[in-house]
Amino acid sequence: MSPAKRHSLHLDLPIARSDELPRIAALFLIQFDIKAGYTVVWKRSISGLDIANSVEYKSLPSGSHNVAEDTVYFVHNDEYAGISSFLNGEAEESERNALMLAVGALIPLSYGRLGRSWRYADELKSLAKKLVKDPTRFEHLEEVWQEYRLQDDEEATAPTSGEGSPSAPKQNERQAKSSPHSQPKTRNRAVSSASALALPGQTLSNHHPALSLSKYLDTFGPLVFPLYRAALLRKRVLLLSHAPVELACNFVYNISILSTLPSAIHNLLPLSPLPTRLRTLFSVGVHDIPTLTTGSRDAAPADTLTTEGQAYGWIACTTDDILSTKDHLYDLLVRLPLPSSTDPGTQINKIWPRMQSRKGENTRATQRDARRYRVLRQDLYHYHPPSSRPPSAQQRERYTDNTYPDNDNAPLLPLASLSHLPTDPDPPPPEPDQTDILESQSWSALAYNSFIWWASAGETRTDREEEAEYDSSLLANLDPSGETPSPGMSRGKRDSVSPGGGGHVGFEMAVIGYFHRLSVLILRTLADVVDAANDCDDGGDSLDGRAGGGRDEDIIVVEVDDMTRMGLDIWSESDKVFVEELVEFYWGRKAVVKGGRVECCGVRVM
Repeated sequence: MSPAKRHSLHLDLPIARSDELPRIAALFLIQFDIKAGYTVVWKRSISGLDIANSVEYKSLPSGSHNVAEDTVYFVHNDEYAGISSFLNGEAEESERNALMLAVGALIPLSYGRLGRSWRYADELKSLAKKLVKDPTRFEHLEEVWQEYRLQDDEEATAPTSGEGSPSAPKQNERQAKSSPHSQPKTRNRAVSSASALALPGQTLSNHHPALSLSKYLDTFGPLVFPLYRAALLRKRVLLLSHAPVELACNFVYNISILSTLPSAIHNLLPLSPLPTRLRTLFSVGVHDIPTLTTGSRDAAPADTLTTEGQAYGWIACTTDDILSTKDHLYDLLVRLPLPSSTDPGTQINKIWPRMQSRKGENTRATQRDARRYRVLRQDLYHYHPPSSRPPSAQQRERYTDNTYPDNDNAPLLPLASLSHLPTDPDPPPPEPDQTDILESQSWSALAYNSFIWWASAGETRTDREEEAEYDSSLLANLDPSGETPSPGMSRGKRDSVSPGGGGHVGFEMAVIGYFHRLSVLILRTLADVVDAANDCDDGGDSLDGRAGGGRDEDIIVVEVDDMTRMGLDIWSESDKVFVEELVEFYWGRKAVVKGGRVECCGVRVM
């Protein structure tokens, strides 16, 4: 395992924001009519904002009639974030015994990711509960509109941090050069490894999408890594789910924020304008097909590249299964299982999401992803607040024995009844079977690992142990005010600063910091490879074979050590393709990626 270069890493935190609610640009009430369908029965909006023939379809996704309530996020005209609270109440027999309505609002995206619209979730739900009792009480809506409306002469306040704000892509676009790959490179060794959701000591507000990150990791398991890589390539990713859609919308947010490019490496990437984050569409339907077609790079010439969506992909979720049959609309289709089948530890044979390319080929996690996820899961377990961790086996045994002294067959109490007990540092629960979502181990990898096991007999350390330390160091010492160790640090030092060491950041920030550091490692390693190739082209023949020597000067050679440094699987063809696509997308260069091989006396045998 080749150690990574040491760099100064720190968390790039924005200035804390006030608790003031963002102003709303529109407020509306949608009701289902058995004759006319979904109808906007009341609306208010700022001048110049037209919401007709749009919000009624976005606010009530297909399948909403099967659920009692839901919260839906969507995007309107690429300028406003939409949120609606849906309720399915009781009604007269003439209305088929159901009164389905949704109260929604539009908020300028200039307020931040999703316009911070989740802060209105409780307010809109309260309005929906009042209106489901009497849909004619419009005065409740009028009161909220008058209190929170955006005045015509008032501008929405943009976030103070460029990273993670909608204004950041526009700033990048203004700095764009004539060629998509002509931006000069200057090195900035201070790397921001996460975008702050809340400062230390603060908590996320209710309904914040990032609160679902734990559920996201449990739902996808090792598949979080190929999904993250697709997002890093700015592909079109469509999540196919069932109602309710709130969780799927949260997953859209999570994937986007995990794949955001940390601000300090922007100047290492020549692509201009630089897509610092994946465009989020949230809930979409058949009426959004024209919008979904805008993210394809197949049909977009280089001079149409913009951070507003053209050729830079998107991520969205839908309950309309018909969209999955239109493979020209997406690059990666993710079929989410029913919510009841995603709870970890509830069954031996867990139902995992299914990921397919538009060609119908299954996308699976690599063997390296599985090992990385196992380490991440173990380390993140320590970031959970003690009250949210499952009680240890000893606690369960003691508590159960005292509660049911004469009944050996008595079931364990629900987890909630044990949450007040002190938590022992037990490992997380066993992992469900992952065979169906992992790539099969190649014969070459099997032969190599068998040889290493035989050759290293008696050694105190193995490649797998070093690999685990390498992965754990990405999560170590996430202290916003301090420096973080680089991958490759010793386990003793890592343990002194890592997960259990003081809780400098919460679970959500730890997950985001982990993936942002992973992005830094991958893209910085490739930037170094490209720079080395350019230096060889300028100075003559290459000493390491990266470029020159009669090869096409546009070809970038990525060695096995580079793959290892990026934490990728040297035996996986999909990871090789990922690196090739990454170099072509961000640098506009062709790449030759060398994978693992088995040699005997200097002769390659596999």
